[in-house]
Amino acid sequence: MNCTLTIVRYPKYLGFAGFVSMALFRLPLMFNKKISFWKLLGCGKNGTFDIHPDWLQWGVLTASGISENYKPQTTNYKPLYNSWYKFFRCEVWTVIIEPIEGHGTWDGREVFGTLPKQTDYEGLIAVLTRATIRINKLKSFWKNVDGVASKMNNTPGFITSIGIGEVPWIKQATFSIWQSKESMKQFAYKMQEHAAVIRKTKQQNWYSEDMFVRFKPIASFGTLRGINPLEGKL
Repeated sequence: MNCTLTIVRYPKYLGFAGFVSMALFRLPLMFNKKISFWKLLGCGKNGTFDIHPDWLQWGVLTASGISENYKPQTTNYKPLYNSWYKFFRCEVWTVIIEPIEGHGTWDGREVFGTLPKQTDYEGLIAVLTRATIRINKLKSFWKNVDGVASKMNNTPGFITSIGIGEVPWIKQATFSIWQSKESMKQFAYKMQEHAAVIRKTKQQNWYSEDMFVRFKPIASFGTLRGINPLEGKL
């Protein structure tokens, strides 16, 4: 299985088109038989779980059963809804990723297939951390995550991250990319503030559903804020 995450940034004053796309894109995705799973997503402002939405930035996540040997070329790759993005003069970045390990569910399903919790893969790695936050735990959750999010950018081995979500404040996810699994683990498990949040997640039962999946990046196209985060790294 391969997955595609496309992040779209609209020009100033055209963010309304992102709202409109969340309605218009549903039917084509729903009836596309090549796609086994899809989500239309909003984005947070600071690259991770963020209580403040970024109304200019939106995302499309899809999964399909493309062969493991699929190697898209920059000369023929076009993101979904390419004409729409061109019309609104959007900046578009797409990363194609292969799920390799993880656990948890999304809408009650293992949407990326049944994955091992660990593999021996040690290369460049992308991570999706996703959760549905219980309504009665929202205040506690948002009180604790801001301090952790602010430290991620300065972690050795960190490349980039994007805050995405289906429902503002409630259904949230962070997609991040790291130089290696070890650098990701240094942040996730050995940074004191993040480790404390992980403990509170379990102790206080913040989530009604959660998912943690690691991916192997395969290809990267376009730019986000003028940069292709994976240029020269694949």
